[in-house]
Amino acid sequence: MSKNGITNSRNVAIVGPYSSGKTTLLESILFVTKKITRKGNIKDGSTIGDGSTEARDRHSSVELSVAGSQYQETNFTFLDCPGSVEFTQETYNALVGAGVVVVVCEPAIEKVLTLAPLFKFLDDWSIPHLVFINKIDRNSYGYLEILHALQKVSSRPLVPQQYPIQEDDTCLGYIDLVTEQAYHYHPDSPADAIAFPEDLAEVEQITRTEMLETLADFDDRLLEELIEEIEPPQTEILQDLKQDLSADLIVPVFLGMAEHDYGVRPLLDALVKEAPSPNITAERRGLQTKADGDTIAQVLKTYFNDKGGRLSLVRVWQGQITDGMTLNGERVGGIYQLLGQQQISIQTASAGEIVALGRLEKARTGDTLSNAEEVESLPKVDNIPPVYALAIVPEKRKDEVKLSDALNKLLDEDPSLYWEQHGDTGEVILWGQGEVHLQVALDRLRHKYHLPMSTHLPKVAYKETIRSATNSHGRYKHQSGGHGAFGDVYLDIKPLSRGEGFQFHQTIVGGVVPKQYIPGVETGVREYLQKGPLGFPVVDVDVTLTNGSHHSVDSSEQAFKQAARIAMNEGMAECKPVLLEPVLNITVSVPNEFTSKALQLITGRRGQILGYENLPNWKAWDNISGYLPQAEMHDFIIELRSLTLGVGFFDWKYDHLQEVPDKLADNILTSTSENQAK
Repeated sequence: MSKNGITNSRNVAIVGPYSSGKTTLLESILFVTKKITRKGNIKDGSTIGDGSTEARDRHSSVELSVAGSQYQETNFTFLDCPGSVEFTQETYNALVGAGVVVVVCEPAIEKVLTLAPLFKFLDDWSIPHLVFINKIDRNSYGYLEILHALQKVSSRPLVPQQYPIQEDDTCLGYIDLVTEQAYHYHPDSPADAIAFPEDLAEVEQITRTEMLETLADFDDRLLEELIEEIEPPQTEILQDLKQDLSADLIVPVFLGMAEHDYGVRPLLDALVKEAPSPNITAERRGLQTKADGDTIAQVLKTYFNDKGGRLSLVRVWQGQITDGMTLNGERVGGIYQLLGQQQISIQTASAGEIVALGRLEKARTGDTLSNAEEVESLPKVDNIPPVYALAIVPEKRKDEVKLSDALNKLLDEDPSLYWEQHGDTGEVILWGQGEVHLQVALDRLRHKYHLPMSTHLPKVAYKETIRSATNSHGRYKHQSGGHGAFGDVYLDIKPLSRGEGFQFHQTIVGGVVPKQYIPGVETGVREYLQKGPLGFPVVDVDVTLTNGSHHSVDSSEQAFKQAARIAMNEGMAECKPVLLEPVLNITVSVPNEFTSKALQLITGRRGQILGYENLPNWKAWDNISGYLPQAEMHDFIIELRSLTLGVGFFDWKYDHLQEVPDKLADNILTSTSENQAK
């Protein structure tokens, strides 16, 4: 531990698009640092990362994996984040606790755009990050072409620190642009220093000069040296790299082949020498770094094991956490370092560390934890709005009572999920970020909580209204010995403008319908409107009680309620009922090269374009606003991502009801009748 109470540690998040090789890089890092003696394989399900059943079934990351190791007397905690866009919330929540981020990508220009949202998030949060171009042996482009493409999606200048040595499309090694020393890769060992390849001298010098000139933009002394053609000392270059990376001014770039451990040691060297220490990260958050200060931590992730045990993964920003201490009014029931699925019990955790805490039942992802009576909450990531839904039903009826508790635990683990019991359809609907996201959630229900589910598409909450007005009469008369039942009403039924709902009036004079029975009439009307002549709830209707009659002995409120239902049943069929569907107000965000395709997608689903404009604070992105029928929303996100390399996204909210086109309405009503007949 250093003098100010911060451990000599680095918290490193590993992020990148699906299939870029993040988990393979983590496995290589753990092997190179001798944390493991044998590397696992994703296909075999033997890696430290992706240890959950759901991840191994899919051979891809579906939740945050944590692993610690040590390299050159520095303690590392690595956060292996999911790459799929459907698990973006999981990644963003974890990045808040990282001191530096390694962005893993492939040397494929056509895939570079997939990094744009990630770079935007890192820049918005001012999180230092560097790029590791993985699978460099599969490079079919020039190295400088890849750098140029990457620069287009990064608002921070890229600073390459290595240049590849290639021969016949094979990467043999690299040149360190700081020391200008060339190295040759070797399996199972560090790269060997070799003589400088003279055929690369010109392009290496150009790339190195660009690196120095970028650093000089933030260092006047270095700028003067370059102007005077003075070779800057290596220590000065490294110091500039460290300062500028820590301040999130630049994005250093490294390369390698994680599968073969190539480039992993130089990456680790850079993380030791250039990545910001925990005290710098804490100070940028406005926190004290004293060991004896109040304890402040933030929850990055919530886990539930198969037995229901709760773990809160936290970044300790200030002070210390000891086993048994109280945070936010709850006693810590264990402190653990994680190595994939393994939990290693420890007694204390110091500022700068990421650990798991047991039994904090009230702690939620993003929460600020402290032993102080009052502490200002740290910024946390907003939950991403859900865009894909399935209606779920327990396969076993007896499991219905356990469902809500299990769903709430799912939401604790993954805040980008949402569930509701729909007020109109009565269905339990699970919302998420896509088809795979929900399937993972359903697998967790099955594996962790023993709640297998059947699923179907959610019903659309259709409504109906009327196009014309009518007068209707309803009489209810019943004799069964003793007192009978009698109610008699006349109703005026007319349509209202869209969105006005239901209105009830009465113009009774002379007491033909006694006052005490009028509420029964309104109740009967309201009950009828729950299911109109087309079979759906009725909206935007005005009903006025105009006349009627009663019997001094046989009339009752219940009898007038029945009379009202009879009048509504007879009258509504004559009012030209029409089917209504819910329409959403949507905002679709895409790179402007895909704007025309997004416009076609909306209009092709019966949508209406309201307009489009530049997306604020996004380089070369557009925002499209419009209306979309909810019936067309179900797989909208799937097609949108397919059209935009996975980066397009949209937000939505309910806006209004509109008439369903006649032909489509006929199909809906026919389908509804057939389903009810089954």
